Amino acid sequence: MGKNQHVTPKDDMWQVKGAGNSRATSLHQTQQQAINAARDIAKNQKSELFIHNREGQIRERNSYGNDSYPPKG
Repeated sequence: MGKNQHVTPKDDMWQVKGAGNSRATSLHQTQQQAINAARDIAKNQKSELFIHNREGQIRERNSYGNDSYPPKG
């Protein structure tokens, strides 16, 4: 499983950053652009995607890896 991806604000832009990385993977004008880029990385690496709001709090979390608790049905 790869590094979890985080979409966080950076100045007036949005960054995609792998967990534990000191530098951003990419910078984007809008949060949606950053989410799309981070989702592709998370799917490719079978990891999780954390989307933060402007205050830095996690507002959404998606798993694209080996989910430890898959839903029944």
